[in-house]
Amino acid sequence: MSISSLIALCCGISLFLFGMTLMGDGLKRISGNRLGPVLFRLSGTQWKGILLGTGVTAVIQSSSATSVMVVGFVNSGMMKPRQAISVILGAILGTSITGWIICLSYLDSAAGWISLLSTATLTGVIAVAGILLRVFSKQQVHHQLGDILMGFAVLMVGMSQMSDSVGNLGSQPWFTGLIATLTHPAMGILFGFVFSAMLQSASAAVGILQALSITGVMTMQAALPLLMGICIGASLPVLLSALGANTEGKRTALSYLVASFAGVMVCAALFYIAHAMFHFDFLCQSMNPFSIAAINTILRLAILCVLCPFTDVLEATAALLIPSKASSSQPGVRLEERFLSHPALAVEQSRLTMNDMAAHADEAVRDAIGLLTHYTDEGYQHVKELENEGDSFEDALGTYLVKMTGQELTERQTQLVSLSLHTISDFERITDHALNIARSADEMHEKQLSFSDDAAAELSVMNQAIQEIMHLAVGALIHEDEAMAGKVEPLQEVIDELCEQMKLRHVERLQEGKCTIAHGFILNDLITNFQRIGAHCSNIAVAMIELGSGSLEVHEYLGSIRRAHAPNYENDRRDFQKKYQL
Repeated sequence: MSISSLIALCCGISLFLFGMTLMGDGLKRISGNRLGPVLFRLSGTQWKGILLGTGVTAVIQSSSATSVMVVGFVNSGMMKPRQAISVILGAILGTSITGWIICLSYLDSAAGWISLLSTATLTGVIAVAGILLRVFSKQQVHHQLGDILMGFAVLMVGMSQMSDSVGNLGSQPWFTGLIATLTHPAMGILFGFVFSAMLQSASAAVGILQALSITGVMTMQAALPLLMGICIGASLPVLLSALGANTEGKRTALSYLVASFAGVMVCAALFYIAHAMFHFDFLCQSMNPFSIAAINTILRLAILCVLCPFTDVLEATAALLIPSKASSSQPGVRLEERFLSHPALAVEQSRLTMNDMAAHADEAVRDAIGLLTHYTDEGYQHVKELENEGDSFEDALGTYLVKMTGQELTERQTQLVSLSLHTISDFERITDHALNIARSADEMHEKQLSFSDDAAAELSVMNQAIQEIMHLAVGALIHEDEAMAGKVEPLQEVIDELCEQMKLRHVERLQEGKCTIAHGFILNDLITNFQRIGAHCSNIAVAMIELGSGSLEVHEYLGSIRRAHAPNYENDRRDFQKKYQL
């Protein structure tokens, strides 16, 4: 093989791998946002999981990407390992579709209308269409479609160049000797495994194998073990992706290796035992790109059929290899790094985490208020724990959302991310104020203080108002209900009025000698925290309403709300005034 042929081969491989990457990335961007949630929601049974795993992998052209996605599902608690294993089995079969797509680059010699699908014709038409979409269209989806077409065109050129550069290898003694060595099943499987692991892509490895089959010296006896090894080697990227996963996520990733290894070993044992008994003559037939694609599909289908009844065994084997560890549920466990390349999943998981944070804040306020009348050390510690979790939620969500802003998001996704970024600090501050209320209750308990009947009655009214405004703000966020959000600001205005009235009445009681300075300090702290909780609820509701119109002009909204919605606003405010009277 001359230096020029070697350089041409390397160039062809480079173009092929780049084209496959470009096409795969475009496919993931244009379809991954939709296929990820579908994969999660519809993989409830084994056969659904297998069919979906096959379909999704065929579309995004990567079993590794599909498997990494389900590892993320399991790691975040969205999917059980048994469901994930079914999807992985489907992905093992689905990745064989790429080999058939690559076969289009070998239709040059066909006659009749099929010649229109020849490499030159296809590459030219697809390349022109791709560059037109990239240059002249301003829509993001058209740019992604252009990437897919351009990637496919580059892939076809790379395949053609690889095929041209290896055309004379069939007459090279060293190459025919290498092929003869690979006819030994163990050597072929090992070589295929290493080759696929180095490329980190089974589809790319099969494509290069199809190019080498053009030499005419590769027989089925050499190709079959290579394809078996390639099948096993495809598990390496999935294993690497699970390094930071929890126990269940690591088990799911390992199940890909266990499934591919066990499937290959069983199929190899059955096939070569049968060959020893019946001596299959077809093993000596020369391979071409089409027969390579066919054998690859048949092999993967056989692996699927062999393993399908034993998903429980695969799950148990992975569990045996990776023992359980004591784990605790941490805030933000849903925020999977693996989902960042699938924005629909990442946004949905951050939204669910945001809902958890809101529920924690609501619980903290309710429990803190309860301590004012029924104090316990356990209740006080629980509020402290909820406040710590609020800090953890803010750190986890803030970091994740900032990373998400670097992804390509739809307008709706951008709005949801912006809403979360604007409200996480409000919920975190609410838990801080809840802890302050709990500390006031603790101080009263230690000093054995109690409010007068009048002050206690006023606090009871305020407590109910605060709990309702929290209910409205949290409910509006969780249910995305702008009608509920619209009631928050009128109630906040009433809470401000209640706070001023409570301060004035306390001064009157102080002058009459019914209250002490010590009571006054605690009551003033409570009123301040109640007022701040209401203000943060108002911020959350206003952010929801304003983001619906694509703006975050809070002051403008507060200034115009009475003008824009005067009847509703005034009616709500009057209703709250009647409901919460001192």
